[in-house]
Amino acid sequence: MPHQPAQERGGADRSRGHRAVSNLNEKPSLIALAGNPNTGKTSLFNRLTDTHQRVGNYPGITVDRHSGNFELPKAGKIEVLDIPGNYSLSARSAEEQIAIGALSGLPPYPTPDVVVLVVDATQLARNLYLALQVIELEQPAVVALNMVDMLDGEGRAVSPRALEQVLGVPVIATNAREGDGLEELKAALDRVLAQPKTGTPGARWAHEDPLLQADLQAVHQALPASWRDGRAHREEALAAWALLSLGDDDELQHVPDELREAVAHRRRLAAGSGRDIDEQLIAARYEWIDRHVAAATRIPSRASAWSERVDALLLHPVVGFAALILIMGFLFQTLFTWSGPLIDWIDGRFGGVNTWIVTVLPEGAWRSFLTEGLIAGTGAVLVFLPQIMLLFGLLGLMEDSGYMSRVAFLMDRVMRMIGLHGRAFIPMLSGYACAIPAVMATRTMERRRDRLLTMMVVPLISCAARLPVYTLVIGALFPAGKGTGWIDVQGLLLVAMYLFSTVIALVAAGVLARTLIQGPSVPLILELPPYRLPQARVVGRMVLQKGGVFVTEAGTVILACTIGLWLLSDYPGLSDARAAPLDARLAALEQTEPDPAIRAVAAREIQHERSALQREHSWAGKLGRTIEPAIAPLGFDWKIGVGLIGSLAAREVFVATMVVVYGAGGEGEGAAVSALRKKMREERRSDGEPLYTPLVGLSLLVFFALACQCLSTVAVVKRETGTWRWPAFMLGYMTILAWVASFAVYQGGMALGFH
Repeated sequence: MPHQPAQERGGADRSRGHRAVSNLNEKPSLIALAGNPNTGKTSLFNRLTDTHQRVGNYPGITVDRHSGNFELPKAGKIEVLDIPGNYSLSARSAEEQIAIGALSGLPPYPTPDVVVLVVDATQLARNLYLALQVIELEQPAVVALNMVDMLDGEGRAVSPRALEQVLGVPVIATNAREGDGLEELKAALDRVLAQPKTGTPGARWAHEDPLLQADLQAVHQALPASWRDGRAHREEALAAWALLSLGDDDELQHVPDELREAVAHRRRLAAGSGRDIDEQLIAARYEWIDRHVAAATRIPSRASAWSERVDALLLHPVVGFAALILIMGFLFQTLFTWSGPLIDWIDGRFGGVNTWIVTVLPEGAWRSFLTEGLIAGTGAVLVFLPQIMLLFGLLGLMEDSGYMSRVAFLMDRVMRMIGLHGRAFIPMLSGYACAIPAVMATRTMERRRDRLLTMMVVPLISCAARLPVYTLVIGALFPAGKGTGWIDVQGLLLVAMYLFSTVIALVAAGVLARTLIQGPSVPLILELPPYRLPQARVVGRMVLQKGGVFVTEAGTVILACTIGLWLLSDYPGLSDARAAPLDARLAALEQTEPDPAIRAVAAREIQHERSALQREHSWAGKLGRTIEPAIAPLGFDWKIGVGLIGSLAAREVFVATMVVVYGAGGEGEGAAVSALRKKMREERRSDGEPLYTPLVGLSLLVFFALACQCLSTVAVVKRETGTWRWPAFMLGYMTILAWVASFAVYQGGMALGFH
């Protein structure tokens, strides 16, 4: 990871202020936003950039790059980069490697003109560790002393002026959640950008061990020429970074072998003399922090005492788990009860559109495509949008309140018992929304073994795309109403499916951790943010963003799949021999039934028979019948088989596929999902018995809970692992697991007399 020399950094060291003020046509100044997790950094980023944001990728890596723009009165247009949150610059994982590169200007990253260090005023000592590392790199910096509102009424306040004198950089008090201090921060940035200096030189150290000094000097001498720019303190900071970061298990690239050998040699010498270099380097900075800002770190504990009392309950191994189960139960009960009116409204709107199309267009392929394909298929997914957005909203409330970190901490003991890293709970929790970002979230883990194990089990977590299938099957085949007291039967079954998928994911992780993906577990290091009142603006922004992504991605997939499925379901069409008896019955009906109402009902029934016969002999029907022998032991017929094939594109496509296969669009009020549920309840086997029973529904729910019906997830796992071996294994073992579990449910239920 060679360093870009000063003379090659695009003149970054030549009068930044003159460049920004005198020539507004030049490239915007670059500001990097850095800080620990849970410091309000992203809130400050949102305040600065408002809606002028974009998401890309960092060069050569798949971590999201969040950037945006805003303007300053003097410096003009500014590009601000939101660096992934880190506790230090010591680089082991992909996100930490981005931090050192983007903050110091190591290629391929441009050198930032200013670094804004977001510091949590309530956790000053811990946050200043990262700030000191950046300042020691002699990067121009401004400290945003955030969350100062949390100190109000505590009897002591952190003095920004005192910190300025200690750190040597501007310190601005802010409250990013409310926007307080934003204008003062912009004014400070304008002043720093107008100064022709590169930063505040000088080490922030408190070490007197000559052996540690010898370690630093030896590594300093091994720094490649491309890392050197003549600033001794900066080079010493890079030497300290190398001593902390380089090791046998790091994932850093472009580091010269000579530097690695020098670090390894000094570490061997230290181990031989009983010294721990990591402990010495970390303790040296904290000793400096304690010596200079000790008073500011001693915050009266009235608020923290309240927080500790709450944590004593929510983090208790028994009470905490009971509270978690109650909270998750309330969450999923809410999904059914609160979203009902909105679902009915959307359902009615799509039904109205379909009814209108039926009245204005003649019968034929075009009307069939619109009613049974495009509109019915898309509506079958959008009708579940209220539940999906409600799920995102409730998870956002948990995250913004500070409870989500407590959940991860609470689950760490369970995770380590089965071989997972405690940090794996965050991707697994994200998996309840979508497996794709959950797989990508594994990048924050340091070891490849931990990332791989988590990726293999995350798709077992019931994601939002399974929710439309769950609600379709539960709503169609299981009775609504109260079971015990206020508990809704359908909501209880939905909670059970989520708990079932979670337990299976943990069991699968335990098996894989002891067989194919073995390795020692490492402890979880996680900061517990203070409890806060969730902000509607923050949660609302997240809901709209994630809901918009779901609609966009689902809409694109559904449109393509629906067109293909409509073609498969409507062609090659009924032969004249098969259509003739139905046409004859229609003609006879016109002659023999004088009552228009009765004639219309009878004609509709004949059309239903024609539609079912058409789909049975279509390409889709033939495809479903091909796989029917493999799925019949699960209680599934060829129509479900067609739905399973369609859902490989995305799980929620199952609903749209079944709508098309059953021709549920344009029925009655045109409510596709309601019509599909009705058709499923009325479907009969050849012996007259119902095809879809609660037992078949339970078998289908179990299959969807465990099967990897999402090729997008397979593609993301391939991208993250760099090979097709692991995604192929994941697809195979999940499919086998789903078939075996569904087989056990259906055949076991039949043996016990359930139907």
